[in-house]
Amino acid sequence: MRAIVLALAAAVAGPVAAADVLYLYNWNNYIAEATVRRFEARCACRVKQDYYSDNEELLAKLEAGATGYDILVPSGNAVETLVRQAALKPLDRALLPHLGNLRAEYMDTWFDRGNRYSVPYAFSITLIGYNVDRIRALGLPADSWALIFEPRHLEKLKGRVTVLNSQRELLGAAMRYLGYSVQERDPARWEAAKRLILAAKPYWAAFSNSTYIKDLAIGNIWVAHGYSNDMFRAREDARAAGRPFAIDFFTPKEGAVLGVDSMVLHKGGRRADLAHRFIDFMLEGENAATLSNQIGAGNPNRAALPHIRPDIAANPHIFPGGAALARLEMVRDFDPRTRRALSRMWTEIKVR
Repeated sequence: MRAIVLALAAAVAGPVAAADVLYLYNWNNYIAEATVRRFEARCACRVKQDYYSDNEELLAKLEAGATGYDILVPSGNAVETLVRQAALKPLDRALLPHLGNLRAEYMDTWFDRGNRYSVPYAFSITLIGYNVDRIRALGLPADSWALIFEPRHLEKLKGRVTVLNSQRELLGAAMRYLGYSVQERDPARWEAAKRLILAAKPYWAAFSNSTYIKDLAIGNIWVAHGYSNDMFRAREDARAAGRPFAIDFFTPKEGAVLGVDSMVLHKGGRRADLAHRFIDFMLEGENAATLSNQIGAGNPNRAALPHIRPDIAANPHIFPGGAALARLEMVRDFDPRTRRALSRMWTEIKVR
């Protein structure tokens, strides 16, 4: 009899369980597995994730027809693009009772006035991670983009440097090093950034959006251009493995990109109910704090701060403030003509 009851229960529960799936399209390494498991237990559902490593990759996949994702986590410029394309569903604020936990400075931003479509999730700085022992021994600067762009430094690092495989991020870093904004419109200045990159490219080991975490942590590379939360991971992994060297990261003095990533509902998603439950779950202080404590992300949630490790909350390369924050820029979308010009430059950079 017990076997019959269990079989009937499975028959009833099976289709329901299969339907209760949240499809999340997220950045690599951008949520702790334990956090996902807690949400699944709370809502009696499953979370299925796909991953991207660049906003352009996300947008390209969606434009190619990908559908079925309930939640995306794009940066501001990609949110701006998705809103313009009418690719998002508006949020139902009545289903987000913890929305008030967010800090005011991360709300009502230029990419979504009134937060009709987006809820801030986390932020990161695009900066430089490095092997402290190697860089110190070589007498190289740990405060400037010069470390990845100047041949006089790169001669000592050949084959030990990776840069992001991202048009806007890499060209943006070059622009900041040259003293220009990442939103510059003058084609001559973008050409100067391209020339800077091409002069440095022979010394780099690879364009990498994700493997640099492991390569930095095990000592295969000594310098990486990437995201602050990834550098945090590399540092923690090296410590946990007892490596005979230290990993650290810095925000270049010339300035860098601040990426604010937000949760949005894609129009192709089928479970807006689960999506709202997930967003509100991540707005709870303790859940939001895991983004900082476990993956090293900056946090726009004031209710999370009491739960964040003091050493992380005090790190200016994770939580910038004052003068450091003033040197950071968000990447915004460009007009079609500028986008085409930058795409041509990027193609030239990659093939030469």
